[in-house]
Amino acid sequence: MKVIIERSCGMDVHKDSITACIITPEGKEIQTFSTKTVFLLKLIDWIKEQGCTHVTMESTGVFWKPIVNLLEAESIEFLVVNATHMKAVPGRKTDVKDAEWIAELLRHGLLTASYIPNRNQRELRELVRYRRSIIEERARQHNRIQKVLEGANIKLSSVVSDILGVSSRDMLHAIADGEEDPEKLASFARRTMKRKKDELELALRGYVNPHQRLMIKTILNHIEFLNEQVEKLDREVSQRVTSFQEDVERLDSIPGIATRMAEQILSEIGTDIEKQFPSAAHLCSWAGLVPGHNESAGKRRKSSKAKKGNKYLKSALTEAAHSVRGSKNYLGALYRRTAARKGKKRAAISVAHAMLRISYYLLTRKEMYVDLGEDYFEKQKQQFIVRHSVQRLEKLGYTVTITEAS
Repeated sequence: MKVIIERSCGMDVHKDSITACIITPEGKEIQTFSTKTVFLLKLIDWIKEQGCTHVTMESTGVFWKPIVNLLEAESIEFLVVNATHMKAVPGRKTDVKDAEWIAELLRHGLLTASYIPNRNQRELRELVRYRRSIIEERARQHNRIQKVLEGANIKLSSVVSDILGVSSRDMLHAIADGEEDPEKLASFARRTMKRKKDELELALRGYVNPHQRLMIKTILNHIEFLNEQVEKLDREVSQRVTSFQEDVERLDSIPGIATRMAEQILSEIGTDIEKQFPSAAHLCSWAGLVPGHNESAGKRRKSSKAKKGNKYLKSALTEAAHSVRGSKNYLGALYRRTAARKGKKRAAISVAHAMLRISYYLLTRKEMYVDLGEDYFEKQKQQFIVRHSVQRLEKLGYTVTITEAS
């Protein structure tokens, strides 16, 4: 097999140790290093002494990140590859053999690098992902306080749409402080909520125990803390995306995608996507929003389940897709049309796929979103019916002339 890279290094990376194998025309050398920074610097020095030009490793969790940071600083070419591309190799069940195999594959040019963004985008990605995790934690706390209220016979959610709204929050703080009179609790209602005062009095009549008051107070304090952290992260992320604010606005013009979602999409795919992804199809495949391939002799042998892809981007777009199911636009019509035939889950994936394709074209063409309209599919169906009917009549020997009604 032809050698593509003369001096290659393969690494088997673990939490506490790294086994590295360097293959050169002079021979093969293997060493094991600790993952502490002092020893990682020795690893980099050893790679440079051997004149190694390319380094590769598996994308195992987050253990590859410290090595990539150092290789990037030394301007050494590196590849972080998908473990599934080189798995199931019989007889190679030790760290040393794994490192040798990785180095051999790299030396012969048989590995494809995963997409590793630059340092600025990696930092933005970490911030956005952390912000999303805090928002999800806030939602969990929201559900938890609802369970506590149900356990105390408080039916606040049956009257108000948001139990953490302004009026509801005041009521919950009063309950946590020991107030039991439903009439006094209902008096915290504001604006339109005052019309439901009688219903609130009935809903707020319950049996709240001391431990439940403590839980309500603790959860409310936790939610307020999470709100503060989300605001801090919002400011930091907004500051970092200032240089490509126009791209954020382009994505924001797509129905179902707001500013936060646009920031998350950009943090995952980057701004120079045309260089990284040759087409919209490549981007959708990388995100895991296309069917899998399991075909033989022109027939699909098994279920073509979609691959995992980028779970953060996929989940965000799926969430956005569910939000447009009732919208009177092209994406809403696509969701309802697909859901009627294949169900809501597949409809969400289909709309998420469409959103990502649209995002690719908007970012590469530097355009704003223009909706095709809710009646897009109806028009397509109408044209098909007319064309099909004309063809059938012509086959029967008739000459057909189409004239639109005035």
